[in-house]
Amino acid sequence: MTSLGIGLIGTGFMGKCHAMAWSHVRPVFGDVPEIRLETLCDIDPDVTQKRAAEYGFARAETDWRKLVDDKRIDIISITSPNNVHREMAVAFLEAGKHVWCEKPMALTLEEAEAMTVAATKAKGRTLLGYNYIKNPAVLHAKKLIDAKAIGDVVHFRGQVDEDYLASPDVPWSKRARIDLWGLGTLGDITCHLVSFAHLLIGDIASVSADMETVVKQRPVPGTSEMREVENEDIAHAIVRFKSGISGMLASSRAAWGRKNLIRFEVHGTKGMLTFDQERLNELQLYMSEGPEETRGFRTILTGPVHTPYGQFTPAPGHQLGFNELKVIEAKHLLDCIANGKECFVNFAEGLKIERVIHGMAQSARERKWVDVA
Repeated sequence: MTSLGIGLIGTGFMGKCHAMAWSHVRPVFGDVPEIRLETLCDIDPDVTQKRAAEYGFARAETDWRKLVDDKRIDIISITSPNNVHREMAVAFLEAGKHVWCEKPMALTLEEAEAMTVAATKAKGRTLLGYNYIKNPAVLHAKKLIDAKAIGDVVHFRGQVDEDYLASPDVPWSKRARIDLWGLGTLGDITCHLVSFAHLLIGDIASVSADMETVVKQRPVPGTSEMREVENEDIAHAIVRFKSGISGMLASSRAAWGRKNLIRFEVHGTKGMLTFDQERLNELQLYMSEGPEETRGFRTILTGPVHTPYGQFTPAPGHQLGFNELKVIEAKHLLDCIANGKECFVNFAEGLKIERVIHGMAQSARERKWVDVA
């Protein structure tokens, strides 16, 4: 196709991120169709009109259903609250459009399954917003693992922590409601950790988990009322991959000092790899070779040799950021549309992630191992 029309639902943090990605993907990569920013949609007419002008969209709309049958729109970006992901995604897929939806897929496993069924029947491509795994450093880690640079993998250890709900003074909001938000730290950030594990090691088969709500009540804004927090702040699990490899996952949305720590270690028979999202342009490699007195971790600083870093800047050490990873994700979707291949993470792969995080919640509630694949 010579051009593709974009519809975007949501004007918040992720809505702006998608808007920037669509605006930058052609200048950065070049070999993509013309991108037409057709319609921006959100519930507040004044805010939506203002943001549409700022982002460069041709028009503003407050009813997302009007975008479903709009022939000018080929791709829809869904950055709306979790509780409407299923309804929106299914409607746009049935209308023949490509769907880029932010994570988590939906509130419940049943909704995620319905979205996956709709995707299997649709001609459009699907992509979920797991942009962290598009990082050139992470993709290089995948290459090293596949090339057995650290030997045979024996263990995966992952940690994801933030502190946005560490303070008990943070007000009660929809994030605390299962009916509007779904899972807590599992749906917010643990799903990202699972995407790393599935990319680098393969599918997780079973989990044994625990979870906890640290701040059990929060103040309701504008009142003296305290209201219950319905979902979890902390979750962790022992996991077993389909390959038989063991692993550990830990997450918290109440970890003071952590802003966006997504850390993994991949242990092999000849060395190990470790990565931290807060230092997203660095990969640490240890190899058990050479004189023991000179062994140590090697810092691999990403640069133009790590595709597609060089599309953004020809200079090593200048570094990429969160928004650049979203541009790479947009390019991935455009490539899959062009070649007819499935995206990673598409809805089918996303359902596997949902099964893991919901399996962790089930395991914690029932105090037992749960099969998730």
